[in-house]
Amino acid sequence: MKNIVFFLTFLISVNSFSQKNLQELLKKYNTESVPYISISELQKEKPFDSAQGNSIIILDAREPNEFEVSHLKNAVCVGYNFFNLEHTLAKLPKNKNTKIVVYCSLGIRSEDIAEKLQKEGFTNVFNLYGGIFEWKNQGNTTVDLQNNPTEKVHAFNKEWGKWLYKGEKIYE
Repeated sequence: MKNIVFFLTFLISVNSFSQKNLQELLKKYNTESVPYISISELQKEKPFDSAQGNSIIILDAREPNEFEVSHLKNAVCVGYNFFNLEHTLAKLPKNKNTKIVVYCSLGIRSEDIAEKLQKEGFTNVFNLYGGIFEWKNQGNTTVDLQNNPTEKVHAFNKEWGKWLYKGEKIYE
């Protein structure tokens, strides 16, 4: 019994420590001009489907080579270094109140892209807290280009990849 209590306490401590460090990392790089949406909040949402009336769009602010390894189901790759606002706007509905969630590896690049959407008048834009790394760390599914579940996640580089605890890290 003591071993179980110790193990549970250890897991809770590690998770709290990881969350605190992630929070500190995001505070260091982000201005928090875009509100965060948690993994659990996003899981409750349905993907955009104009015929069904669902109202959420998920944009991936990572580069195409990262997206090709894996991404969140129904996400649209818009990139970061070569982000093109006009091409992105063409993929979005005209209703500027449509809920849009932008993510990247951890939530840093996605804030920049989300800010650009806000400047274009979109009023319901969110940054996924912890990005695809936190999505995967919490045991959620990522998919490949054929929409097949995959454990692979592009870890960007060794420095940022340390934030991905679950899944298979890919560095190409």
